[in-house]
Amino acid sequence: MHGGPGPQGALPHDFSTNANAAGPGPEALAAVQAADATRYPDASYQVLREALAARHGVAPARVLLAASASEFIQRVTAVSARLAPGPVALPAQAYGDYARAARAHGRGLLAADDPRATLRWRADPGSPLGQDDTPPLPRSAGDARVGATVLDAVYAPLRLSGVSPWDAAARDRVFVLHSPNKALGLCGVRGAYAIAPAGALGARWAQALQAATPSWPLGAHAVALLQAWCQPATQAWLQASLPTLRAWKQAQTRALQAAGCELQPSHTPFFCLRPPRPWRPEIGARHGVQLRDASSFGLPGWWRVNTLPPQSQARLLQALADHADVHVDAHADAQADDPMAGPAPPLTQDQP
Repeated sequence: MHGGPGPQGALPHDFSTNANAAGPGPEALAAVQAADATRYPDASYQVLREALAARHGVAPARVLLAASASEFIQRVTAVSARLAPGPVALPAQAYGDYARAARAHGRGLLAADDPRATLRWRADPGSPLGQDDTPPLPRSAGDARVGATVLDAVYAPLRLSGVSPWDAAARDRVFVLHSPNKALGLCGVRGAYAIAPAGALGARWAQALQAATPSWPLGAHAVALLQAWCQPATQAWLQASLPTLRAWKQAQTRALQAAGCELQPSHTPFFCLRPPRPWRPEIGARHGVQLRDASSFGLPGWWRVNTLPPQSQARLLQALADHADVHVDAHADAQADDPMAGPAPPLTQDQP
């Protein structure tokens, strides 16, 4: 499952995606709008690779471009099935494409720290919970099961609290996956990249992944987005957006708790909530509100919600109140159908 628009189009108050609601970033948006879509990009992407390498302080050979984070997930799963056959280890709650790619290549699934895995996924912060994920213990290069670890760092730019447990040395041992479209509020522009591990083993894997890359994985708009990502003005805008997101999140979580929702803690603008009554998407849609069902993450009854501006928060609270009204009406109908039933109990402050 994914958040975002369905066949009927987008709802105006979409809490189901993890885009930066303070966006889009103006410099990135202007770059995308100015992109020349009449021409192919440079097939080598040399200028872009050098810019991304400079941003991360690595050699350009360690930069692997991808059509999207999901495309890289599929590619690294396929290539690693040849270089290091074996099962794939996943976090307990994780982006569904990790498991989907593993199953597509006939690979088994294991818990995150299972030593039998030859491809290991980490996410910091992860989705749907927006919580930390610690680095795995390093393995010896002579270990036949050494395989590869991929750190999904897509949401690292949107961290609002805490400090990542991944230091530079831990990142140098793994592939680090980046996809800035969410941080810049431009989810519709697909484009990503990964930084390969340092050392000879990382170089071997990088060469194999580069050989498996299709021609022109990035179109002109994705190139423009990633080049803008490397600009100081874009990074300055992103940092300036974080205090706004913190203030919106604080107001949103307070209001939801007052409405009787149970919330999971997170370090990101998005988090998981359990409403006081089962959420019905059709009622939310009446108010233009969409949440992300967390059942596919193994969290039935929970919903992932992003932080949105105050006007959208107000519509979410109205939708929750509408759920309460429907609950009361249904209870009254049941009372009327049952002559032995007593009067409905009065609402309390915990039942808005």
